Amino acid sequence: MRHLLTGFEFSSDEYLQILELAKDMKENPAKYSSNLAGKTVVTLFEKPSLRTRVTFEAGMYRLGGHSIYLDQKNGEFGHRESVKDYACNMSRWVNGIVARVFLHSTLQELVKYGSVPVVNALCDLYHPCQAFADFQTIREHYSDLSKVKLAYLGDGNNVTNSLLIAGAKLGTDVTCVCPKGSGPDVQVYEAACEVAKHTGAKLKVTDSVEDIVGFDVAYTDTWVSMGDDTPLDKVKARFMPYQINQQLLDKTGIKHVLHCQPAHREYEITSEVMDGPSSLIYDEGENRMHAHMAVLSTLLNQE
Repeated sequence: MRHLLTGFEFSSDEYLQILELAKDMKENPAKYSSNLAGKTVVTLFEKPSLRTRVTFEAGMYRLGGHSIYLDQKNGEFGHRESVKDYACNMSRWVNGIVARVFLHSTLQELVKYGSVPVVNALCDLYHPCQAFADFQTIREHYSDLSKVKLAYLGDGNNVTNSLLIAGAKLGTDVTCVCPKGSGPDVQVYEAACEVAKHTGAKLKVTDSVEDIVGFDVAYTDTWVSMGDDTPLDKVKARFMPYQINQQLLDKTGIKHVLHCQPAHREYEITSEVMDGPSSLIYDEGENRMHAHMAVLSTLLNQE
C-alpha cells in the first residue's frame, strides 16, 4: 500500500510519471472520465480551504469517482474519537483518505491504522500535492526541469519543504531566500540534499536576493502560516526585502512567478506582478486539480 505523505515516497521517475499523467489528464479529460468509477475518497479537513477542497472534489468527479467532505464540525480528529478509530472505520467505507491537518503525526496515524491510501493535502511540515501542481506549471514553460532554477522567497514553511523535495527528485535547482532564522526545516533540507546528490539538483538556503540573479522562476507564500494569528504588519519589516515585485524581477531577470495562494497582495507579492505577464499563478491554481487527479489515480489504482 502506497501513500503520499512527504514526497520522498516517490522516485524521480515516478515523479515524472505523475507529472506526465497530470499533463495528459489536462489535455485529454474524456480519456480518464471513468478512471476512478465506483471509488470514493473522504477528505478530512482540520484547516479551511478553497483550492485544495474544490480541486480534490472536482478531480474525483472528473475521474468518475465520488468525494465526501468532513471538517472539524464532525468532531476534531483525536478528540471526539481517536485517529485510530477514524482510520479503521474510514478504511471500511472508502478507497482513500485525503487529509489536511495541523500535525504530520496525524497522517502517520492514519497510515498506521488504516488500510487505504492516505494523501497529505497539507500538514505542518509538507504540502506535496502543491509541489506537484507547481512543477506541472513550471514544466508547461520549461520542458527540461533539470535546467530550471527556482527561487523561493519569504518564510520557510511546508510549501518550501515540499519544493525542495520535488526539486531534488526532479533535478531542479532550488534556492530558498529567507530571513535568518526563517528558513525551511533543517532535517527536510538535509534529506533533500541527499536526494539531490543523485539527480544533480543544487539546493541552497540564503538570506541574500543577490544569489538568485539569473534564475527562471520566483515563488512566494504568505509570511504568516494558516493558524498563526500574528498580524502581517508585525512581520512586514522583516520580510519586505523578500517581496516579489517588479523591481526584484528586473534585478534578477526572473521571467515567471508562482504563488500557492491565498495571497496577501502588497505584502509578499504586489498586484502589479500577480496580475502581470510574469504571473503563472492562476495556471498553477488550475493545475492543482490535474495534479491531484494524477496523484489519486496513481494511488487508488494500485494493483
